[in-house]
Amino acid sequence: MKIVLLGAPGCGKGTQAAKICEKYNIPHISTGDIFRENIKNQTPLGIKVRAIMDSGNLCPDDVTCEIVKDRLLKDDCKNGFLLDGFPRNLYQAEALEDFAKPTVVIDIKVDFSKIEKRITGRRSCPRCGGSFHIDFIGSQENCPECGAKLIVRKDDTPEVIRERLLVYRNYTEPLIDFYKKQGSLRSIDGDRSIDEVFEEIIKVLG
Repeated sequence: MKIVLLGAPGCGKGTQAAKICEKYNIPHISTGDIFRENIKNQTPLGIKVRAIMDSGNLCPDDVTCEIVKDRLLKDDCKNGFLLDGFPRNLYQAEALEDFAKPTVVIDIKVDFSKIEKRITGRRSCPRCGGSFHIDFIGSQENCPECGAKLIVRKDDTPEVIRERLLVYRNYTEPLIDFYKKQGSLRSIDGDRSIDEVFEEIIKVLG
């Protein structure tokens, strides 16, 4: 079971990824986690990535693909995996076809205007790490768990969210057409409860 999970920031992708991996006992492969692990362990790839990041540049596609390919060769991926955050563009998608062709690509769809509302309504607790939404806590300013004053994360502001959604539209949305042509794309309505979305994903995965 080789799964690629697509979806705009705030669509609930991370939550669903965790549930899928738990149910099917497959590793959750995140490019960010791979980068951090390689840098921490000072692998040859990690040293290369660290040098690129220290110079203020983004990791080139060929290096990113090399890192993902290396990760997918590990024993825990023999029975499948879930890729989250990769591929991010057509170059990466075409490269993935060569070394680990996906069984299914799940696209969690949520209208962008609803995503902005979802994210701007999030409140975080700097003390206990809790995450809450104004739809459930209303105008409450203190953490329901520990009483600390809730904050809005810097990347949860409307300006930052619009920029992230623009990047997603320009770079990642073209993957939807690519995987449609491959015949592996399955679209899921993400504007429902977590359990309802997960139930639909299970149907797709069989």
